[in-house]
Amino acid sequence: MPNYRSLRDPNAEYTMRDLSAESMGLEAKRGGGRDVEITDVQTTLVDGNYPWILVRVYTDAGIVGTGESYWGGGDAEIIERMAPFIIGENPLDIDRLYEHLIQKMSGEGSISGKVVSGISGIEIALHDIAGKVLDIPAYQLLGGKYRDEVRIYCDCHAGDESEPASNAREAKRVVEELGYDALKFDLDVPSGHEKDRANRHLRGPEIQHKVDIVEAVCEEVGDRADVAFDCHWSFSAGSAKRLCAELADYDVWWLEDPVPPENHDVQKTVTQSAPTTPITVGENVYRKHGHRRLFEEQAVDIVAPDLPRVGGMRETRKIADMADTYYIPVAMHNVSSPIGTMASAQVAAVIPNSLAVEFHSYQLGWWEDLVEEEDLIEEGRMAIPEEPGLGLTLDLDAVEEHMVEGETLFDEA
Repeated sequence: MPNYRSLRDPNAEYTMRDLSAESMGLEAKRGGGRDVEITDVQTTLVDGNYPWILVRVYTDAGIVGTGESYWGGGDAEIIERMAPFIIGENPLDIDRLYEHLIQKMSGEGSISGKVVSGISGIEIALHDIAGKVLDIPAYQLLGGKYRDEVRIYCDCHAGDESEPASNAREAKRVVEELGYDALKFDLDVPSGHEKDRANRHLRGPEIQHKVDIVEAVCEEVGDRADVAFDCHWSFSAGSAKRLCAELADYDVWWLEDPVPPENHDVQKTVTQSAPTTPITVGENVYRKHGHRRLFEEQAVDIVAPDLPRVGGMRETRKIADMADTYYIPVAMHNVSSPIGTMASAQVAAVIPNSLAVEFHSYQLGWWEDLVEEEDLIEEGRMAIPEEPGLGLTLDLDAVEEHMVEGETLFDEA
């Protein structure tokens, strides 16, 4: 890997809203063991059901914080690039350091995308550190909790996801055997009636196939569980509207991402045309700025930010607060390891408008092995730890066992 830490910072050579401690003149000594400095930032990529990017921030107090960036390639290099901007800083200044990284990376794409995801991983780790320094759980840093445990919804995958009966059987199993009372299934699956996979248009038989899946699952679980359905931004506006009309008689918890995320105006028309089906979007939207029009123009019924992608814990809290001014609930998208999942749960505990947090790894037998704690999710609920920080301890042996080939394990605390 190139030495990203040594790259020039051209923006700083002529103009920059530099928010470093030095530029801001932050020199006051802090009592109570709060004079702490960041000494290093490292990443390790784990080969889960998604390639999870774990982030560790080290301090001169021997306290280490663990975070997670949204999965995939590129974040490790971006985090390496950003490390010099926060080494030497006090990790307790979470909001300033978040804005500092946004500004320092403004010329390299910090409005959205992988830069924001990389910053998110660092930001989560800073909450873990701050909680440990102050000896309080992360949720306390965000204002205190509304609930001791958070509802978890299970993103389900049947053996044959195109077959309505197969989805219904899996729904029955997840409710009766695993104890979940909140589920999600995919509707962007082949129906066998497609004429063209590129044009986003749903023909009548294709729409009926989606309706058949919804009907089979909803009839199977009845009032034992809430059920949402994901479209993964696959359909045209007209097809999405027709689908919503056909689903009007079913008790659908929400329909997620029926149209692509780029055109806000189309999203608004689809949401406002749905007669009874709540529309959920958010996993492809970045920072609070990206969510503003969704709320102001009533273009969403439920918002689904992905915390390790959207900007981290405080940014997600800000998005939830903005949503609450429009009486919009929050159902967090989440495909993370235990680290990102717990960070999402901690935020869900502190916002009044939380519906649930997604869990996408119920079929991965070793998901929980990555941390020393056990029974993280029981009967569809995640208890919020009272231990400092995130309340989780990485099992480095398990992390090393499941690393992506060629990856290097980060240092111990």
